[in-house]
Amino acid sequence: MLNIAWDMPEYNTFGTDEFLRFCELIGARPQIAFNLGSGTAEEAVGWVKYVNEHWGDHSGGLLWELGNELWGNFQVGYPTRQRVAERTKAFSDAVRAVDPNAKLIATGGDEDSYPDWNATQLTNADVFDYLSTHFVVTNDRMVRENSSPDFISQADFALPVGLERKLRAMTEQIQANSQARDKVKIAFTEWLFWAGNDRVPRYDNMGGALCTAGFLNMLLRVADIVPISDMTGIIEFGGIWKKRGRVFGAPSYWAFRMYSNADATQRVEARTEVGKYNVEQGSVRLPDIPDVPYLDVVAALNDARDKLTLFCANRHLTQDISAHISIAGFAPAADQIVKTLFASSIYEKNDEAHTEAVIPQESRVNLEGVKLDYVFRHESVTVIELHKKN
Repeated sequence: MLNIAWDMPEYNTFGTDEFLRFCELIGARPQIAFNLGSGTAEEAVGWVKYVNEHWGDHSGGLLWELGNELWGNFQVGYPTRQRVAERTKAFSDAVRAVDPNAKLIATGGDEDSYPDWNATQLTNADVFDYLSTHFVVTNDRMVRENSSPDFISQADFALPVGLERKLRAMTEQIQANSQARDKVKIAFTEWLFWAGNDRVPRYDNMGGALCTAGFLNMLLRVADIVPISDMTGIIEFGGIWKKRGRVFGAPSYWAFRMYSNADATQRVEARTEVGKYNVEQGSVRLPDIPDVPYLDVVAALNDARDKLTLFCANRHLTQDISAHISIAGFAPAADQIVKTLFASSIYEKNDEAHTEAVIPQESRVNLEGVKLDYVFRHESVTVIELHKKN
């Protein structure tokens, strides 16, 4: 059949059963989007019943998205702003009638265009648990004409900083609504750094890995207001590639893996004193982003509170940053592990011939009590694991 929205074949060889099995194999819980464009509430109810009968203990309570990017005229049957709240409520009422524990994500707007759309959705804020947002950005589209590669890179590396500020503004709008206050949160259900030009930071090169690290640091900082996030795609855009029979990870995959495999669940305060830069006439999506720190640092403990992890991204294009790290309220052992992801160029990538050209390098450092001097390589992602002293 034809995928009408994308004008390409849809073979339907990977359906609900295959998706549920995939989730089982990787230890994930399913999150599925309903068709609120050309679909019906009855179809949604049937899907919920089927999935609940075939998943886990059959108790339901899974995440369901009430449509996807319904604000876009590229979507089949996209509703007007006046109609979207009505359809969101109709689908929500139908689904909750058969699964009262279902967690529902209403379609929200993107960070650079959300206020009017989200205000309409918030008129029925009691019928959903989350508002979605997306940021799929074309990394080489700048407001400034004839932008240099260095300018484009710095503007792209700054995007997570601008996004964090937009997400906090989005939350202020939610909190101003009496129905949504302290109930509705944000689900960041798509994010991707795309470009047709491979001489800019994008999903498959080291520059894209640095964008990914900045994005993940941002998500760690806003986890209280954005508890759900989905990197766009698993194959290709999400970082896993298969070419000529060889499967390999893009640098962004390795950055994601460095974060996702870290035993870190409780963010703690991290203060930095570091140089900053300003972006003016940058990305067409978020052109002006002031006060961007060159070194982006987030710290988090594990549940046992015996391991402290520092997630660090050096955005500087040419300068290694010498840092003096001081730790309070945690007594680390002397010998510790550092993992660093870097390349000879931010445009370097992995491919089927060189599957591990850009992968994390592991080293060890020695602390003097609670202090550590460390040099963060330019254009790099670093994870420092500090285990508690016995």
